[in-house]
Amino acid sequence: MQLETGIQRTVNEWLNGNYDDATKQEIKDLLDQQAYTELTDSFYRNLEFGTGGLRGIMGAGSNRINRYTIGTATQGLSNYLLKKYPAEKIKVAIAHDSRNNSDVFAKVTADVFSANGIHVYFFSALRPTPELSFAIRELGCKSGVMLTASHNPKEYNGYKAYGADGGQFTSPDDKMVMEKVASITSIDEVNFNRIDANVEFIGEDIDQLYLDKIKALSVSPEAISRQKDLKIVFSPIHGTGITLVPQALKQFGFENVSLVEEQSTPDGNFPTVIYPNPEEKEALTLALEKAKEIDADLVLATDPDADRVGIAVKNSNGDFELLNGNQTGSLLINYLLSAWEEKGKLTGEEYIVKTIVTSNLIDTIAAAKKVTCYNTLTGFKWIGKMMTELEGKKTFIGGGEESYGYLIGELVRDKDAVISCAFIAEMTAFYKDKGSSLYDALLDMYVKYGFYKEELVSITKKGKSGAEEIKAMMEKFRTNPPAKLGGSDVITLKDYELGIETNIKSGSKSQLALPKSDVLQFVTEDGSIISARPSGTEPKIKFYCSVNAPLASGDAFAAVNTELSSKIKNIISDLEV
Repeated sequence: MQLETGIQRTVNEWLNGNYDDATKQEIKDLLDQQAYTELTDSFYRNLEFGTGGLRGIMGAGSNRINRYTIGTATQGLSNYLLKKYPAEKIKVAIAHDSRNNSDVFAKVTADVFSANGIHVYFFSALRPTPELSFAIRELGCKSGVMLTASHNPKEYNGYKAYGADGGQFTSPDDKMVMEKVASITSIDEVNFNRIDANVEFIGEDIDQLYLDKIKALSVSPEAISRQKDLKIVFSPIHGTGITLVPQALKQFGFENVSLVEEQSTPDGNFPTVIYPNPEEKEALTLALEKAKEIDADLVLATDPDADRVGIAVKNSNGDFELLNGNQTGSLLINYLLSAWEEKGKLTGEEYIVKTIVTSNLIDTIAAAKKVTCYNTLTGFKWIGKMMTELEGKKTFIGGGEESYGYLIGELVRDKDAVISCAFIAEMTAFYKDKGSSLYDALLDMYVKYGFYKEELVSITKKGKSGAEEIKAMMEKFRTNPPAKLGGSDVITLKDYELGIETNIKSGSKSQLALPKSDVLQFVTEDGSIISARPSGTEPKIKFYCSVNAPLASGDAFAAVNTELSSKIKNIISDLEV
């Protein structure tokens, strides 16, 4: 086997270009080992600067995360900013998480921004992603960058780019940034020559301001004061959550927080877990052991950049049970709307936001409370965009997405596990103060509004061939949609790429209101919703299955849960994936 001509050309450009010796040696070693598959994956394209930035495996190559792909992205972003704000002094903020090389890549990012005459606010140590979003708004920045690969495996790193509103770029600016990055054809166009005078270090002052403003959002401080001994176990899973979550909980008034010590030290190797992802039960193993040991009321665990949070609560049998993102998000919205209602704070001008693949239970709750619920495309940037559009016109209470990301209040424009941890604890105290538990509240919510059950099926397809397979799968579903799923007729097909909703029975078509995105949704006659979507950040295609049924009482939960699980299993079988 040999490399394709185009790939070999790119390899030669790196071997002969203005790259450091260590990078060239890494490439030579792969050539000596005849590691053609790895070389192909490393060089078959330029790592795409997508609408959220970059994410990929670290290493040498045009399709890898390294100082050169990071530098190119920053030069492109600098070019965009200098063109968009020609007469202004441009300021940006930079933060990084605990991943290997995140601090190095943050420095490279600062070097390039500063070399282009842009003033950099540089967090002097690791910080959560949401605090970066907060700092952008607070410091009047035009942009910001977070060096993180969120909850991906340790081999990954990434680059999240933000606009002046503290949210990730959306149309038309996302395309403008992408074009500027793509237009850089040589590493010699990137200015790495740091100007120290343009770099200003920040840290604890922003931390305290952020924490104070989070505390001001609290809805039920009196419940917390009565339940201040609530037993909470927290794990940052070796990430940035350790810098602010314990402080946020303390500032809210919680006095009995136990840390999972084995996971409290930031470490990019994530030595105690397979994946540093709070969606994975394995990642919460140590936290659950601690919770059983002290008979905790609540378990909280955040991902490396502290924008996602997973939780566990005791069920009716006294065993700890992990809640999924839809359950936690629905509970949070139900709590917030109930607490606002109790305080007489609902005026008709409030709203919440969720994504199209997040549980419709949230829509049902919002409708019952007469609060507007907006649906956006997948990705928190769309929630942030909606918030920016409505800022000063309506009041954002909260929102979220099924992938364990939530936001309460208008301080930031991204999912925020620091704020979410504080409010999940407040919510637990609120229900305990009423003689209930969070699990009881979950069952009560299902009885009142219906039992919605969701399951996500992710299929990984790596490399160039994997990307082609995913594209083919989407094309098959687009041109030949299933007639039945889970024993129920498919009555509606929503194709967000084409922007068309089709009534299968009548053949009538209508326009979808949201921007175009490669997502398909099948709606069945019995109210099930199945969404197919290639991931924008991982080599995966994702299928989101949502089914629902009435729940007469908490005692009926097990039987209805089994029934809905069986329906989801049949749906997945019908998809033939």
